[in-house]
Amino acid sequence: MEYFFRRKRVLKTLLSLSLLFATLVMIHKYKLVDERAKGRMLPVRTQEALGWFQLENDAYQSNTILKSGLSNNNSPPGLADSSEAVNLTAVSNATAWDIKLVNCTENSGLKKKDWFKRMDPRFHQFVLYRHCKYFPMLINHPEKCGGDVHLLMVVKSVIEQHDRREAVRKTWGKEQEIDGKKIRTLFLLGSPSAGKDSKNLQKLVEYEDRIYRDILQWDFMDTFFNLTLKEVNFLKWFNIYCPRVQFIFKGDDDVFVNTNNVLELLGFRKEDPKVGGLFVGDTISKAVPIRNSQSKYFIPKELYDKPYPPYVGGGGFLMASGLARKLFAVSDDTELFPIDDVFLGMCLQKAGHAPELHPGFKTFGIMKRKVSPMNNDPCFYRSLLVIHKLSPEELLNMWKIVFNEHLICSKRIILH
Repeated sequence: MEYFFRRKRVLKTLLSLSLLFATLVMIHKYKLVDERAKGRMLPVRTQEALGWFQLENDAYQSNTILKSGLSNNNSPPGLADSSEAVNLTAVSNATAWDIKLVNCTENSGLKKKDWFKRMDPRFHQFVLYRHCKYFPMLINHPEKCGGDVHLLMVVKSVIEQHDRREAVRKTWGKEQEIDGKKIRTLFLLGSPSAGKDSKNLQKLVEYEDRIYRDILQWDFMDTFFNLTLKEVNFLKWFNIYCPRVQFIFKGDDDVFVNTNNVLELLGFRKEDPKVGGLFVGDTISKAVPIRNSQSKYFIPKELYDKPYPPYVGGGGFLMASGLARKLFAVSDDTELFPIDDVFLGMCLQKAGHAPELHPGFKTFGIMKRKVSPMNNDPCFYRSLLVIHKLSPEELLNMWKIVFNEHLICSKRIILH
């Protein structure tokens, strides 16, 4: 027994040393970039000193949350009529991010409901706290929307995936101006999850932001269930700071985006009188909740018991800024759902819009759910708009091949 504990202490020490070494490597890496980017940086914003409130359930962890008022809707979640009237003009009048403190308690009245008692316990904390939507910001860059921005590239990421962010910055997320059209990029982050070296990770992301100034970070834990929080907090942020942005691309940090083709599609659609309601991607229709409790996308019957509305795969989609403001107004009055793609589909339906299917968005690979050489054919990447998914190395390599002038492809797909 003594040997076991001694071995355990040695392993723990080795893990700590490994994390320290990784941290030092990352700091050295960013310092090298820092030196090359000298003169571009501004001081980091001071992180607000906020206490941590860790929920016990690993399936849904979050910091203490903001809203003090509890929802009066104690009906089974997802079973209420989603077609209720919503005031689409009821957007926020805030001129800056107005969530400074966290003050939220669980909706304890739900614990007495029969449907709640029957529900898989992994979803209890999510349901008890899902009336809490908006959080304080740890890192903010309102200047990103300064001037006339044609396309804002918004990328969902987590703190640990710095290599993915680096690859995106060097490829499709590169800030530039093409034919007078300004493109800006932002990465959406939460806070480190419980059990991780949160202090060192936070310092690393703050240092990264000092160099690139392209991170928005909120004070909620970066977990799967909290992806929907990124959605609603970004919509609120966009409504406050981005009055002159025309279009938004929103996607993951492991996709390939052909920026030229995206701009071509937007240029073609610009004359369409319906362009203000543009929401286009890899649309999924007639989907139903997955009841397999081992699935990442499992939803218990007590939480939602009807078919999903049409929605787009979250790997990447395009939307017009006017529709984004509508979605903010609607999302403010819509119960959170654990799957962010589906939640946005619910908001679209409530706003009276339907997502448009476009063959140039391949969020399940070029050959859907199949192993095929076509998934790695650069000529397809040259013709399409969005392909999921690639590692950072694959993204960098594919980008070089696709935009190599010596690459010869037999024909080009029309994307309009």
